[in-house]
Amino acid sequence: MKQTVLKDKYMILFPGDEDIQEFFYILNGEMELMVDDTRTILTDSDFFSVRGLEEPIHITAITDVAFLSISNSLVFHSLSEEIKELRKIGEKVEKKDYYTYKHSSRVSRYALKVAARIGMTRERIEDLFLASILHDIGKINIPEDVLNKPGKLTDEEFEMIKKHPGDGAEMLRKTAYKKLADIVEQHHERISGNGYPFGLKGEEILLEARIIGVCDTFDAMTEDRSYRKAFTSEYAMEEIRRLSGIQYDPEVVRAFEEVLQQEELIK
Repeated sequence: MKQTVLKDKYMILFPGDEDIQEFFYILNGEMELMVDDTRTILTDSDFFSVRGLEEPIHITAITDVAFLSISNSLVFHSLSEEIKELRKIGEKVEKKDYYTYKHSSRVSRYALKVAARIGMTRERIEDLFLASILHDIGKINIPEDVLNKPGKLTDEEFEMIKKHPGDGAEMLRKTAYKKLADIVEQHHERISGNGYPFGLKGEEILLEARIIGVCDTFDAMTEDRSYRKAFTSEYAMEEIRRLSGIQYDPEVVRAFEEVLQQEELIK
């Protein structure tokens, strides 16, 4: 039995061996549990048990939460101190760029569902989760007036934007999570080679980065921006589908479309 405190952060339960069973008892606090697209709020004295997961479960602490866990193999990933500090940078970015509030959380949620459909290993799903949460931390170096500019960016301003994947990767390379750096650095690469910062093509781009690229694009298109209103989910998916095999990995696009259909965001 282990007692854990989760403070305004995330944790995730990953698919694992069917013989593994885990039990969680909430001592105090409030957390949000997403299971099969159903939102459940758990609070003092609530409990839940999981076994034989087919898809990851995403948990968010709404308040500071203390809970007991019993497991024959503890498979959830709770964020370490270094990741917490990096996530704080991500939160600062979202405060600077108020049109992308909670953007990284939504991208990570989509990415995990796509990864589960593709059949990625648990270890790679864990890396994808962390990389998707942190994919935009390099934007901390971009001036707020550029992030929120209502008009077209100048060439110089766009060059600032294009630096954020590399800046985020460099921040990660200074931590114990340096293996995530390449994923973050490549999330704006496109399979045709017209992405940035390196112009990588096809499978030169890590699968994790290809997944984030699709999820990131969809979320950006379906949320308001300083220069336009949000597009519908149907329109955004149609555009991504049109660019499948050109900018986006067709396997990732197919899996992502299935996720949106399951969530009834598109027909």
